[in-house]
Amino acid sequence: MTFTLLDHYGVEQLVYCQDKQSGLKAIIAIHDTTLGPALGGTRMYPYASEDEALEDVVRLARGMTYKAAAAGLQLGGGKAVIIGDPKKDKSEALFRAFGKYVNTLQGRYITAEDVGTTVMDMDYIHQETPYVTGVSPEFGSSGNPSPVTAFGVFQGIRAAANEVYGSPDLSGKVVTVQGVGSVAYHLCGFLKEAGAELIVTDVVQEHVDRAVREYNATAVGVNEIYTVPCDIFAPCAMGGILNDDTLSLLKARIVAGAANNQLREERHGDLLHERGILYAPDYVVNSGGLINVSDELQGYQRERALNNVAKIYDQLGTIFELARQHSIPAFRAADMLAIHRIEQYKKTNDYSIEGML
Repeated sequence: MTFTLLDHYGVEQLVYCQDKQSGLKAIIAIHDTTLGPALGGTRMYPYASEDEALEDVVRLARGMTYKAAAAGLQLGGGKAVIIGDPKKDKSEALFRAFGKYVNTLQGRYITAEDVGTTVMDMDYIHQETPYVTGVSPEFGSSGNPSPVTAFGVFQGIRAAANEVYGSPDLSGKVVTVQGVGSVAYHLCGFLKEAGAELIVTDVVQEHVDRAVREYNATAVGVNEIYTVPCDIFAPCAMGGILNDDTLSLLKARIVAGAANNQLREERHGDLLHERGILYAPDYVVNSGGLINVSDELQGYQRERALNNVAKIYDQLGTIFELARQHSIPAFRAADMLAIHRIEQYKKTNDYSIEGML
């Protein structure tokens, strides 16, 4: 079953990590290293089963390969998941044990912060391996990537608005934000400053209360968010939320948000396209975090990193143009571009997309 899953997702390597003393149970998935070492975050989540964790990590790892390729980075894709509750199962020993496993890969996989992990957790990992990004700034890192990721998502939303409404101006646009955790909190700040009206939800009430208090957002229930009439729906929680149960409920012209793997299955992206809803490919929209931490590999310069993150706007413009030319949904155009870059590099050591447009 495991090898069948790896074949299906095209995964190069899978590493199971266990440390009984600290309680560590983790899986590292290296999807593709054609363009460079696999860089991707470590997620900590109380998965219901090991099979659920395995499927999540291989899907996320593939998404990182496409994310890096679409962004033009000389990096491959990988991801790690730690099975556990980040609210009660964390310890220095657990993350240092995980860091030792990362170190055994000798740079084939470089880790970073993700859902359920923090800069402090990365600092613990850093005590055991140099193959980690997003550690504290005193170690020469960029620190918390959430604000920069949010800036990239904001650029993605502007690009999608330009495609659908003919202008990137968001003033007066109604944006529903599903999940207002660390990235989406900063995203709401960018959206509010741009004049958008915010409607938010989250399973954590204090996140909702903060958005209502600081950004004058309107709060709705976690299931109600799908049915609210809006211009833009921004999924910023967990993946798989665009599915058979939710697609018919959406009343937005655009779906663009920070969550990974928003489509439960690829056919759901086709169904959105058939309904006339623009789905901005999630791994392009949320690539700002990867672009930011990848800058650390050459000596971090924040201004350079932000300038590169801002290019998400133009990158999506290219993808939307490619989608129009081929009469396909934008998410399939993004996959086409990413795969082309990987195959092009295998043949010529060149990342060019010349000839695609």
